[in-house]
Amino acid sequence: MVPEGFSRVAAVDCGTNSIRLLVADVNPATGELLELDRRMTIVRLGQDVDRTGRLAPEALERTFAACREYADVIRELGAGKVRFVATSASRDASNRDEFVQGVVGILGVEPEVISGEREAEFSFTGATKELTGHDGFAEPYLVVDIGGGSTEFVVGDDQVRAARSVDIGCVRMTERHLVQDGAVGDPPSEAQIAAMRADIEAALDLAEESVPLRDARTLVGLAGSVTTVSAIAQELPEYDSVRIHHSRVSRERVREITEWLLRSTHAERAAVPSMHPGRVDVIAAGALVLLSIMERIGAEEVVVSEHDILDGIAWSIT
Repeated sequence: MVPEGFSRVAAVDCGTNSIRLLVADVNPATGELLELDRRMTIVRLGQDVDRTGRLAPEALERTFAACREYADVIRELGAGKVRFVATSASRDASNRDEFVQGVVGILGVEPEVISGEREAEFSFTGATKELTGHDGFAEPYLVVDIGGGSTEFVVGDDQVRAARSVDIGCVRMTERHLVQDGAVGDPPSEAQIAAMRADIEAALDLAEESVPLRDARTLVGLAGSVTTVSAIAQELPEYDSVRIHHSRVSRERVREITEWLLRSTHAERAAVPSMHPGRVDVIAAGALVLLSIMERIGAEEVVVSEHDILDGIAWSIT
C-alpha cells in the first residue's frame, strides 16, 4: 500500500559496469524517499566498447537478463512509473539501437541515453538532497560519480553550479591501461600505472576547464569504486550499505588502499570479504581515480554516499 501523499516509482540506472534498480515511495512535498527495493547486477555492458565502439552480444544478453529480473520486481511491487536511464557505454556504442529495442521489449519503456552533464545533475540531486542543512556537510559540495566508463563532476549547493563528464571510469581505465594479452596485470607494471595516472590527470585538467573543483568544501563520492574503498577502509566482514553510507575516509587511508590494490594480485583482491566479484579487476583503477581527485583538490577526506544517480532519477519521475 502506497502511503498517502507518496508515489511509487521505479528508477533504473544502466551504466558501463553495472545495472541498478531502485523502487521507492517518494513524497515531493516532504522530501521523503522510502526505499522498497535497491539492487545491483554487474553486467559489464561496456565490455570492449572503448576498443570496438560496439556493445558486445554477450554483454547485451547479460544486461537483458538483469532487465527481466527487474521487470518482475517492478511488477510485484506495483510501481506506477518507470524511468530507465542509460549512461556512458550506450552513449559510445554504434549499435545502441539493439540495446534500446531490447529494453523496450522487456520493460516497456525506452532507455534515455542521457548526456554526461544530465547524468551529473541526477547524481548531485540523489547524493546531496539529504545533506543540505545538516551540520558537518559544508557547501558547496563537489560530487564525483566514478562509474565504469566515465566520471561525473558536479559542484553546487542547493542547485548545480557546474558539471562535467570525463572518460576516466574504472572499466575504461582498466581496459585501456592495465590489460595485456587479454588479462589484467597481476599486479600491473609501474609503466602501466604511470600511463593510467597520466590519463587521469589529463582528464582532470579537462574537468577543471568548466568545473571549479577546488571551490568545494565537502567532497562526496559515489558509486562502487568509492563504496568499496570505504568498505575496505572499515575492514567490514561483508558489504554493509548502512555502515558505508555517509562514512568518511581520509586521503591518507585512500592512498594506502589504492597503493595496496595496485600492487596486489587478483587472488588477493578477490579475498577481500566486502569485494563484489565483478569489481575485482577494476577496483584498482577506480581507487586511483578517487585518490587523484582528492590530491588535485586537496581534500582531506571523502564523504561516501550510497544515494546517487538512482535516487536522483527517482526524484525526477515525480
